[in-house]
Amino acid sequence: MDKKESGRKILVDADACPVKDIILRVAKKHSLPVIFFIDTSHVLEEEDATVVIIGKGKDAVDFALVNRTEKDDIVVTQDYGLAAMVLARGACAVHPGGMVYTKNNMDRLLMERHVNAKIRRAGGRHSGPSRRNHLDDSRFEQELERLCTTS
Repeated sequence: MDKKESGRKILVDADACPVKDIILRVAKKHSLPVIFFIDTSHVLEEEDATVVIIGKGKDAVDFALVNRTEKDDIVVTQDYGLAAMVLARGACAVHPGGMVYTKNNMDRLLMERHVNAKIRRAGGRHSGPSRRNHLDDSRFEQELERLCTTS
């Protein structure tokens, strides 16, 4: 049974996703369907993927994506909380910078997110992510390829 028949798909938290073109190219190579999830404040037209538009609301896109996620799907997201939820459903999750989320790194990532949120609430600042470069794209494509060829 090929991957398309098995129902495996790539779901993308697409509101601020910088790697849409890479996702589409890799998905086409592996005959995997792609579903982009966006909220109503974004516009995305893509003939090689399904675009699901979700009403604005705190975490509305995240919950819609999680509800469509099945075991062995691949989810692309920058959101650690969303990644944790899809891992719990038996799916794979990868950051657009190429980091694969795992049960082994999730606790640390969620703790960092919590600490950074506390700093912001207290009026403090912390350094954000570094600027994207071609190495990020290369790492992401390599990890997405690997995820598409393993189950």
